[in-house]
Amino acid sequence: MKLWQKNQPPNKKIDHFTVGKDREYDLHLAPFDCQASIAHAQMLVESGVLNLEEADKLVGVLNDLKDEAEKGNFAIEAEFEDVHSKIEYVLTQKLGDLGKKIHTARSRNDQVLVALHLYLKAEIETIKKLTYSFFKLLMDLADQHKDKLLPGYTHFQVAMPSSFGLWFSAYAESLIDDVTLLNGAHRIVDQNPLGSAAGFGSSFPIDRKATTESLGFGDLKYNVIAAQMSRGKAEKTTATAIASLAATLSKMAMDICLYMGQEHNFISFPEEFSTGSSIMPHKKNPDVFELIRGKCNLLQGLPNQLALLMANLPSGYHREMQLAKGPIIEAINELKSCLDLFTFSLKEIKVKENILDNPKYQYVYSVDTLNEWVKEGMTFRDAYKKMGEAIDKEEYVPKKTLDHTHLGSIGNLALKEIDLKMKKVMR
Repeated sequence: MKLWQKNQPPNKKIDHFTVGKDREYDLHLAPFDCQASIAHAQMLVESGVLNLEEADKLVGVLNDLKDEAEKGNFAIEAEFEDVHSKIEYVLTQKLGDLGKKIHTARSRNDQVLVALHLYLKAEIETIKKLTYSFFKLLMDLADQHKDKLLPGYTHFQVAMPSSFGLWFSAYAESLIDDVTLLNGAHRIVDQNPLGSAAGFGSSFPIDRKATTESLGFGDLKYNVIAAQMSRGKAEKTTATAIASLAATLSKMAMDICLYMGQEHNFISFPEEFSTGSSIMPHKKNPDVFELIRGKCNLLQGLPNQLALLMANLPSGYHREMQLAKGPIIEAINELKSCLDLFTFSLKEIKVKENILDNPKYQYVYSVDTLNEWVKEGMTFRDAYKKMGEAIDKEEYVPKKTLDHTHLGSIGNLALKEIDLKMKKVMR
């Protein structure tokens, strides 16, 4: 069954190509399509298209379908093009001609749009919650290990003293920027496109504000053409936020891969969290974090992929827009998986103590030592030169007592401030 089909059936080869994997992806949208159809049916009563008894019958079946979809018991068989055609078929089978009335005053264009917007809204909130759980874990680890030092690096060279507290809380605060972008994406998708039909509205006296309110949208996408132009833009905006969060996860995963290596040996995990080698029995490979790194690096390319898909399209609906559905759904699932596994794994991290006692890290204290000379009255440039000469002549004696007191430094992590900052964006 196809909502657009008239009398002649489509060519099977063409049908297979144009439908693609839509049935698979539409299973994610099924509960939201039912939710939007319920709101649409109730609104049609106010518009005089349906009577209350008809709407109640439609809503009853739609609620049953929504429940099936949420439980994973909803299927879209091969004879159906998409979730929309399957739902209308069930309504017609159960309610006769009444089921055919559900499509009045709407198009598949705004039908898929509103389902996508509702889906993206829900998934963004889920991602935010997973991110917040990861954030809380990082903050707990920062507080737990705030006094354990490790070398900081620039250009892969030993630079200055850092700490596990500073390292963990750095990624915690970075997540706040990512949540801020997720909030921006949420504002974009929190606009109701239902009622725009094929992109040019309808001659039926529908109440678009009523469906906006009943579906829980924060606002309405008023202009019907603008509503249609949100197809692709909603996915790309969400993808941009996903890419930002993925970049944070990828960078931390890279740090972990480095820090687990024998040359650093700063951290470790239980043996069951690593994999071995088929020929080297001593290996403990950080495959989990390498895969998180790789998956998240691929996610960072999604905004560009969607931008290219939409790059030369004018206003109005075009079939290419169907191709945005799969990548964003797969990206959301991939990101949730990475967040879940990262949080699960990081709970078992073991941090090495007294790392800076190794003589190879003695120069990490050089800046703090020359800063003491500056505090005693020497100019910074003269102190810098003196330190360089001492290092060249192997006369350098490190001052290992650290005195970092400013906000956000080793000695003052500002964990309370970071926590408050996150709570503000999580509202």
